[in-house]
Amino acid sequence: MTNESFFALAITAMIAMFFGFVVAFSGYRFFLVLLPIFGFFYGFGLGAHSMQALFGQAFLATVTSWVVGFLVALVFAVLSYLFYLFGVALISGALGYSLGVSLVMAFGIDFGFLAWLVGIVLGVVFAVGALALNIQKWVVIVATGLLGAGIIVGTFLFLFSGQPGAQIAQNPVRYVLQTSPFWLFVYFVVAGFGIAAQYATTRTMEIEAYDRFSEVSGSPAPVASS
Repeated sequence: MTNESFFALAITAMIAMFFGFVVAFSGYRFFLVLLPIFGFFYGFGLGAHSMQALFGQAFLATVTSWVVGFLVALVFAVLSYLFYLFGVALISGALGYSLGVSLVMAFGIDFGFLAWLVGIVLGVVFAVGALALNIQKWVVIVATGLLGAGIIVGTFLFLFSGQPGAQIAQNPVRYVLQTSPFWLFVYFVVAGFGIAAQYATTRTMEIEAYDRFSEVSGSPAPVASS
């Protein structure tokens, strides 16, 4: 490995690690700032995953998968910026999707249409449940704690396991669950500390729901509580 490639790898890992810590330990506090960023990256991954599951392509192996991933990423980022409830549903759905895919692949089934479908269904259930039960704050805290821990541990695995980065990036939570009991333990410890830290620092904090599209267009926004 050349000095230039090592430097680029180190910078990328530091950025990913920093982002993971922010998501895991301050996800609710910085939720409004993180929403469009998370929406973009999750949308990109979901779009590429969908192409992989529906058409049997390798992850990001074709130009079409890159284009679809980018389009979905752009839509998710814009909607997350405009609508608070969409952002909550998105991060809830992301957690459900990751868990659904992870559960299917835990039985030794490779990622494909079945894993994708289970992930989509569980993601929709999580998203609808979070809004219907009006538990947005708790969903955001738990989801960001778990997803942030997946980014952190996934970055460590990328640096020290020797596995291809694309394989880990597809679903860091699933990869952690399948790798080893030690990394699974580390994952849950980091997630637990992240959730506990968020709960302790945001007891009296409530994010005010927003509808930026209505604010810009001048139409009355629906009343929503967080």
